[in-house]
Amino acid sequence: MGDGLSTARATSVCTTAVAAWSWTQLHTGAPGSAGTANVSSTTARKATTWATASGASVSANGTLPAWSSWSGTNGEVVHALSGWDASSSGNYQAAVTLSADVTMNTGDALSLTALTVSVPAAS
Repeated sequence: MGDGLSTARATSVCTTAVAAWSWTQLHTGAPGSAGTANVSSTTARKATTWATASGASVSANGTLPAWSSWSGTNGEVVHALSGWDASSSGNYQAAVTLSADVTMNTGDALSLTALTVSVPAAS
């Protein structure tokens, strides 16, 4: 058996990690320990809802974050997301790095097709 959390405990950690994450913000680099570094020029946070965690992971469902028409800096590269408990101000919850950076230009749409938080479990 490998070191790490049991699957049940890892699943519980996932549930806790997204319990108050109801808004998502874009970042051009790592959000930092307070979630305030490298904030995108498009600062509007988008609503996010989560499914029930299982198997040491949890995925957004129902409401996936989407930005319908880019009005930020032309050519900006989006690198990461941060989770918040409010549409503005509020408390920083967590951050994730995109699987691939996305370059946004005026009028582009950005819609996440999946958003999953996982915690490694012992094998």
